[in-house]
Amino acid sequence: MELDEEQTTIPLAARQAPKTLEDFAGQPHLLGPGKMLRRLLEADMIKSAVFFGPPGCGKTATARYIASRTQAYTVELNAAAAGVADIKKVLAEARDRARTPTFDQKRTLVILDEIHHFNKTQQDVLLPSVEKGDIILIGITTENPYFYINTALLSRFSVFEFKALADADLLKILTRAAEKEKAQIDDDAAEYFITQANGDSRKMLNAAELAFVTTQPGKDNLKHIDLNTAKECIQRRHLNYDKKGDEHYDIISAFIKSMRGSDPDAAVYWLARMLESGEDPRFIARRILICASEDVGLAEPAALMIAQAAFNAAEVLGMPEVRIPLAHAAIYVACCPKSNSAYNAVNAALQEVREGKYRPVPDHLRSGGKNRGYKYAHEFPNHYVKQLYMPSPVRFFEPGTLGKEAALIERLKKIKGE
Repeated sequence: MELDEEQTTIPLAARQAPKTLEDFAGQPHLLGPGKMLRRLLEADMIKSAVFFGPPGCGKTATARYIASRTQAYTVELNAAAAGVADIKKVLAEARDRARTPTFDQKRTLVILDEIHHFNKTQQDVLLPSVEKGDIILIGITTENPYFYINTALLSRFSVFEFKALADADLLKILTRAAEKEKAQIDDDAAEYFITQANGDSRKMLNAAELAFVTTQPGKDNLKHIDLNTAKECIQRRHLNYDKKGDEHYDIISAFIKSMRGSDPDAAVYWLARMLESGEDPRFIARRILICASEDVGLAEPAALMIAQAAFNAAEVLGMPEVRIPLAHAAIYVACCPKSNSAYNAVNAALQEVREGKYRPVPDHLRSGGKNRGYKYAHEFPNHYVKQLYMPSPVRFFEPGTLGKEAALIERLKKIKGE
């Protein structure tokens, strides 16, 4: 089967790029009727902006649609490959284009993909041209721009957040692609493409393209794509996970909060997400260890020992074996009664040390203090004796009422006669 030149040189995802606003799938909060970004596009009044959101949700497609509609001269750069010299050359040409009559004083639209790869110096180079209006800059990033873009530059941007595409949006895109490629996709195959794409239309279309080009047309001149073909085209599900990006921090946050919130199913799901994405098991084990003490604490002291055992296992085991002790510890911590009294107590004590009254060590508590009146607790009933352990006492420890902590507090009350 021979393919025409366009099919062999231009990926399906690029061929499916929206040509009109009606072609866009998803982002109704940005591109729906009456929404600000749509109004700017329709009026050709786009200003410097940053588009951020997960991969394959339409950021680049929107920027290129703007380029196709605007009267400005367009330059595309990728921040992962462009250096300061490349930037300065583009900006110098943009300045000449904007201020020289022979260029009809035409503005320049710069589409800068992966802008988060630019360091502070590179971003500073852009600032004067954006401020003077020599260029319209559209930065595209999968990262949170408030963390990765200079405040001065960001203050001159409109910030538009793109969302991961919903299943219905992906189905719209896949159906349109199948029609253009003269293909018929079984419902279960379409569902598989969509589920495995994880909101990323580019990943979905890349897999679908592989199915289209490797399937011969049937007697009806349609390429029939079944579930087995779909599975062959996606050997492993794509997971959005960058160890230094927002998704990394969002998932570990969800993992910790699920353990704290006593939801073992959610905890083990987020654990699996991290393991499947290649996260370091020791990083996960450290978070379980922290949670066991911060959130379970005195309500179940054994949680700390189990978490420590899981951490030790992560030091000596790799995948896939390490998944078992990590799941063991995460589920146990999630199921335990919770108390953050130790966490609160040490924070309050640290604040007192930093800001409160200075307290010298009492004479009877100093080294050799027995000669100065120290009372040895083991010589008294219940191994307890009342004496001053801190000048100007302050209460830091506010006990909880769950699990073993309740029993500990009852013991203290009993021996103190409270």
